[in-house]
Amino acid sequence: MWRRSKILSVALLFTIAIVSSIAYEHYAVSGRPVVFLATTTSTYDSGLLDYLLPKFESEHGIKVHIISVGTGQAIEAAMRGDVDLILVHSREQELEFVNSTYGIHRVGVMYNEFIIIGPAEDPANIRGLTNATEAFRRIAEGGSKGVTSFISRADKSGTHMVELIIWESLGISPSSRDQKWYLEASAGMGAVLRMANDKRAYTITDKATWLSFKSQLTNLRVLVQGDPLLLNPYSVILVNPEKYPQRNFNGAVALVKWMISDEGQNLIGNFTKFGETLFTPIARNYEKAHELGFPDQEEEIAWYDAH
Repeated sequence: MWRRSKILSVALLFTIAIVSSIAYEHYAVSGRPVVFLATTTSTYDSGLLDYLLPKFESEHGIKVHIISVGTGQAIEAAMRGDVDLILVHSREQELEFVNSTYGIHRVGVMYNEFIIIGPAEDPANIRGLTNATEAFRRIAEGGSKGVTSFISRADKSGTHMVELIIWESLGISPSSRDQKWYLEASAGMGAVLRMANDKRAYTITDKATWLSFKSQLTNLRVLVQGDPLLLNPYSVILVNPEKYPQRNFNGAVALVKWMISDEGQNLIGNFTKFGETLFTPIARNYEKAHELGFPDQEEEIAWYDAH
């Protein structure tokens, strides 16, 4: 598993290098400023960014280059100074990033929800539960009996962090080494969904990615949703220009200002797939932002509005 993670890390660095080269070549040819955004696979795979960013680019004359990875990898890229800002969803990792002074001005933008999916036959008998912790307990119990399996992203993504929190609350520390029913993919959400479909396994996913892939996942069903624990807030954080003065700080600020503006928030709220709204905007809904872990939302919004 270590070897696989190492290979993935090297591949990520290579990808960032290629994207950087292409971006700066584009800038040299077109003269348009470039902003590098590292973000989660869910915002990319759902189609949200393909829907939002062309509008920003046409209005502001700034090209946005996206690096789509897990939250942990996005933060690592930011700490290396490889990107200008991040759009991620893992509160603990975000706060560590800000407290380390590599990231500044964390602001809540939107949220969606995690859901637990699994095989249509549902051997763990979790269908219809609204308690994610009880669902995980039943999956683990089924795994110990050899009747269920669970696939983890195991990639330090926001999704992976939520999963680990639920296991920890049960006093369970699953690993592929000790529990054969627990499979660690070290992969993005799309790959994990396809694996779960092939193996008729359970997993946790954000709803947006599920809706984007569900037509391909004929063996899987949504089994558990509605637990407040599964609400999934996203924040935008700027890379500290004092750490990396070469980054495009002004372009990054412009992008965040647009995303939290009335225009950006309305576009996020109106983005649908198969008739379902995928993300709920929260930038100026301060009560909801506080509830979802953004105690300084008013101050951060005021800072962006003033720039």
